This record gives sequence, C-alpha cells and structure tokens, in this order.
Amino acid sequence: MKPSPLKVTSEIGRLRSVLLHRPGKEVENLTPDLMARLLFDDIPYLKIAQEEHDAFAKVLRDNGSEVLYLEDLAAEALEDRAVREQFIDEYLAEANIQGDGTRAVLRDFFLSMDVKPMVLQTMAGVRRTELPREELKFMSLADRIDTDNPLVVDPMPNLYFTRDPFATIGTGITLNHMRTETRNRETLYAKYIFNHHPKFKGCDVPFWYDRTETTSIEGGDELVLSPNVLAIGISERTDAASIEKLARKLFSDDRSTFKQILAFNIPKKRAFMHLDTVFTMVDRDKFTIHPEIEGPLQVFSITPSCCGINIEEERSTLENVLAKALDIPKVTLIRCAGGDPIDAPREQWNDGSNTLAIAPGEVVVYSRNYVTNQILQDKGIVTHIVPSSELSRGRGGPRCMSMPLVREDL
Repeated sequence: MKPSPLKVTSEIGRLRSVLLHRPGKEVENLTPDLMARLLFDDIPYLKIAQEEHDAFAKVLRDNGSEVLYLEDLAAEALEDRAVREQFIDEYLAEANIQGDGTRAVLRDFFLSMDVKPMVLQTMAGVRRTELPREELKFMSLADRIDTDNPLVVDPMPNLYFTRDPFATIGTGITLNHMRTETRNRETLYAKYIFNHHPKFKGCDVPFWYDRTETTSIEGGDELVLSPNVLAIGISERTDAASIEKLARKLFSDDRSTFKQILAFNIPKKRAFMHLDTVFTMVDRDKFTIHPEIEGPLQVFSITPSCCGINIEEERSTLENVLAKALDIPKVTLIRCAGGDPIDAPREQWNDGSNTLAIAPGEVVVYSRNYVTNQILQDKGIVTHIVPSSELSRGRGGPRCMSMPLVREDL
C-alpha cells in the first residue's frame, strides 16, 4: 500500500496543498423559504461571491499552495460508470425523495450527463423545471403530492465551506457525520474521493471517524495544534460522544502521533457554531479569539490510559491551558476587534476570529474585519486580505472555506 499523500500536523505549518469548492449554482437555488433549513441567514450574489472566491484561491496559489477543487476531484473519482451509478444511488437515497417515480427519473437524469456536469448538478440540486416534462408521469401518491415544490432535490449551498465534511488530521481524515441532514450529504463526495480517486486509492489513509457513526462531528470544530495535540469543540454541531470515539481511535492506532485532545465546551448557539468561529491559531504562540470564549469555559484534557482514555477537567486560564499543551512559556490571545463592545460582535458576525494560517504568523483574513485585521498587524501578523462582501453571508471565514491536505512540519 502506498503511503498517505496527506500530512497536517499543525494549524500554522506552511500550506502546500488545499481543497476548495468554488461557489456554484447551488447558491442560486437558495430561496428565502429555504434559508433556515439550509443554514443560511442571507443569499449571496453568486457572481461576486465567485470573484471573491477566485481572489482567495489566487492568494493561496501566489503563496505556494496547490489549490484543488472538490468538484474536480469528485468528477475524477467517478469516471468509472459503475462507481458513478453507485454514487447516484447513494446520493438519491440520502436526498429524502419519497416518490419512487421521482427517484427513477432523477437517476436517469443524472446518469445521462457527462461526469463533471453531473457532479455540479448534484451539488446544485434539481429544479422541477429541469426534468423532462414528458417523464413527469409519476404513479405514487408521494410523487403526486410533492409537485408544488419547485425543487425536486435541495441544493448544497454550504459546500464552499470545505472545512466541515471531512478534516485532515496527521496522515488521515475524519470523514464526518454532520449535524444536519442537508449537510450530511456533503460528506458523500469525500467518501468517493478517498475510496476511488487515483490520488488516494490504494494509499494508506486512515479514517479516524466515519460518516456512518450516529453522533455528529464537523471539521470546523477540529484544530490541529501540534503533532501531539488536537483541540476539538463540543458545540452546536459536534457531540461529546464523537470526541470520545475519535480519541479512542487516534490513541490506539500506530499511524497516529496524537497524545492529547483538548475538548472545549463552547456555548451552543449560532455565534459559536464551531470552535474555529471563535478561536484560531495564527502563530506558534498566538491565537485569535472571540472575547466570550475566555471564560468561564470548560476545557477537558483527554489522554490515553491503560484502559482506553483518561478525562480530566483543566482548571486554569485559557492561556495557561494552551501554553501547557504546546509546551511553551506563554501564549497571546488576540481578541476580535480588541473586545470592543460594538466592533467585536459586528466583526465576529463576519468571522473576524476565523483566520486561515498559510505559514507561522501569516494569515488570510476578510477585508470587512478591518478593526481585527489592524490589531493582527500590530501584533506582527502578516495579513493577506481578501474581498468578502458576499462570501461572508454564509457565516464562514477563510478557515471555513479551506481544507488543508498538506502542510510543512514546523
């Protein structure tokens, strides 16, 4: 078996390969009635969102990163007709389509396409007007009563947040079980990429977690602090039970170097959706934070033991917990907008604490968070500023929009 092509042992090692998804038609299939169910607060303007995303990708390329796209890898993984049919059958089974006739028409609709357009269509969802009218002669009651819905299959507008469906940890991944049904379908692409894409097929890529689990975990809650330490949020989207499962798997596998997980019990509300929306690492000893995460906050240390795992509550300040885990004298916490009572919540809403490190002390940030950006610069952090008026409407920042596949070791 070939060695794993993945390697991420920190949050800040120089970024060498990263997975993105350029927003597509799925964003234009959002409607006001769908926003809450599909986890959006507003509808981005696609043309500008794509321009902003292209600027983001250019910054990464210009600084030495290979940029891969989810839609391209998925299409390449599905070149084989039999694999493509298997994917569509699984996709339709998870799309919550009740009518047998509708499923049959959709299967033919997808499989009649070339592979790349098919992948993009599965991401975009399907409008009823896109199906051949002469085939809309459904037999079942479920087919008939659903005909007022203009969408036959829901879109996946969250896909441009590639951080969440899977997460690279060391030389393996967590293939995540997402909290919501609408986002759990997103993990199918990673499943087929890692099982069938030539870049990964036949490679020793451990799955530290699998989408078939019944408890949820999402990549925005998973931070690789060092080759030995993970930080994971117990959040609105990640269950404590999932962290225990992950810990047992990591600590018992010789391919893992991790010896400790810090589990942060963060508030279960929209502003604290994932740990990385309130906490990211920007340098060897510096972190951006939302001021509310400083405390009082429960942090648990999970370590291996002879019986499996040992769990102890950390009773110290956040600074001391992080310094101890990283084995450094102290850390600096950089508050979003300096903790200002007006600027901080405004910039936090636009992911002012969600940075993507591309090297130690060098991060990508949103332009609209100018107060936080200036504070980062004053602390010696190099900021690559990308436009963000439309991308930010999805409530995710540069870290949310990227899944590192390879980082240099520190």
